Amino acid sequence: MFRDLIRGEQRFDPKLLSDPVVRREDGSWLYLLPSVIDDVDLGITHVVRGEDHVSNSAAQIQMFEALGATPPEFAHEALLVAAEGKLSKRLGSYGAPHLREEGVEPIALLDVLARIGTAQPVEPLTSLGALAEAFDFATFGRAPAHFDPHEVELVNARLMHALPFEAVRDRLPSGTSEADWLLLRPNLERLADFAGWRDVLDGDIAPPALGHDERLLLKEAGSVAGDLDWSAETWRALTDELKRTTGKKGRDLFHPLRLALTGRESGPEMAGLLARMGKARALRRLEAAAKR
Repeated sequence: MFRDLIRGEQRFDPKLLSDPVVRREDGSWLYLLPSVIDDVDLGITHVVRGEDHVSNSAAQIQMFEALGATPPEFAHEALLVAAEGKLSKRLGSYGAPHLREEGVEPIALLDVLARIGTAQPVEPLTSLGALAEAFDFATFGRAPAHFDPHEVELVNARLMHALPFEAVRDRLPSGTSEADWLLLRPNLERLADFAGWRDVLDGDIAPPALGHDERLLLKEAGSVAGDLDWSAETWRALTDELKRTTGKKGRDLFHPLRLALTGRESGPEMAGLLARMGKARALRRLEAAAKR
């Protein structure tokens, strides 16, 4: 008998258990005995694995005791399933190399894995210490646990929005300031997205293809922007004046301005972007978009 940290008390009659196979005919070892020896050697205190190993644990506990070692505590989780059913050990190309290539933060994957099968919500915690502090075997259930790769991507995006500058400073383009990071991070899904936004702040963008009325608006915007006090709330002053002179509002006003100034359909707050790119760059972009 042993007490499983998730399943509770587990009873096995040794007389009803078949002798475990620890070595194959060719002399190679199965994992049962070598893993016990490794656990003893490394001082392992907890073994967490799938519920299909419960009977193996019963046999391994006898091995620990036969070696004069104290068995670790065991926790057997419900098996993972994917949206379409049983989770394969080879979920396409989805693995650590793929996640690294996609720019997924390691802690984002751990945030998801630490909560799978529990009653706790998945949160974008930024450290192993925070995850460990909230980890509790009592929150694990017995129902099959669902793994959704898309959830890792969603958590990664939420994590981006919370990461402090110090945590990413060494992985950002040279010359990036903390103000730049705080300005752009609300719109990032992965860290690699940051480099593309640097062109919006400091580089050149291609003028968008716009309609006749939109180009007229941008021509007026360039005229208005040139006379503004750029030490004040420039974006508000610009849009307020354009509302008055053109009668435009809502999407008809804001969408052409965003496209002309950033080349993007969406993104961070325009007030911060406009202030960061500066008067000269903003006027060049408005003029280029109005002439296209």
